[in-house]
Amino acid sequence: MKFSLGYQCQNAPFIDEIIRNKEKIKEVYFSWADYPNGRNSQLRQKGLTPEEAQISQQEDLVRLSKAGISLNLLFNAMCYGKDSQSRAFFGGIGDTIDTLQTAYGISSVTTTSPLIARFIKENFKELEVRASVNMSIGTVEGMDYVKHLFDSFYLKRELNRDFAAIRKLKAWCDAEGKKLYGLANSGCLNYCSAHVFHDNLVAHEQEIAQMDNGYSFEGLCRLHLKQRPKSILERSSFIRPEDICLYEGLFEAVKLATRVSPMPLRILKAYIREGYVGSLTDLLEPNHSGVFYPYLLENSLLKSRVEEDKLLYENFEKAMIKLEEV
Repeated sequence: MKFSLGYQCQNAPFIDEIIRNKEKIKEVYFSWADYPNGRNSQLRQKGLTPEEAQISQQEDLVRLSKAGISLNLLFNAMCYGKDSQSRAFFGGIGDTIDTLQTAYGISSVTTTSPLIARFIKENFKELEVRASVNMSIGTVEGMDYVKHLFDSFYLKRELNRDFAAIRKLKAWCDAEGKKLYGLANSGCLNYCSAHVFHDNLVAHEQEIAQMDNGYSFEGLCRLHLKQRPKSILERSSFIRPEDICLYEGLFEAVKLATRVSPMPLRILKAYIREGYVGSLTDLLEPNHSGVFYPYLLENSLLKSRVEEDKLLYENFEKAMIKLEEV
């Protein structure tokens, strides 16, 4: 299996490990400048000024490109506000793609916007245009509606453990000349009622940060998992490293969410080795380790099985270990 890794600013050991394992890496995906995207801005992390962060990112992209690793540009925010249809916005996207293609040779773009997809298809025919996992496309009908705009699709994460559904969508993609990708390590709960709301907040994070806010929003998942801890197995879509082999031939590549994880190196190594001893939540994004403290969910003690064409996880009680016992 090949993997798609999320770029993380100023993390040389992570970049080094990606390059060392480049035969297993399909691509590295990244956001650029101040464009809203599906996660926090890379330019506002780790105590760097935006200018310092941009220079660091440019140096890393040069290294990755020279190593022969493909690059995937993200325009995957859930909302672009007043810019969503503006000529200036699309002019800026065009200039950005021109610049990045010249400097680093990007090969694909992932977006949630049908309009951005259309713009790229019309102006950059050599680029693969991919439908973001944030679009939640999980049916043949959903793919068929936008097949003129997208060359590839991320599977709706809630279908990750349903092999019959995946094979159906893969068969359609093969027949239509499309590619299917999956996301392995999402820590989100399935069918979260606030998922769209939360993604919209992230898209507007810079504006929101400048306001006198009366409330903060950390997601519904943490509260739910405190009340029903076992939901981490029953209502999640993650695929453990040990089970990634079950998806050979179904996905073009598997995306690993590493852009904001505190442990991207651990995630990469676990999935490449197809095995991991340690807290499962450390591999997920969002990372729910704090929710279970002072317990951890020991990945190696979980059991997986395929029943009625579905991947199931069990052994939750035995895998929950108190930290003082480790």
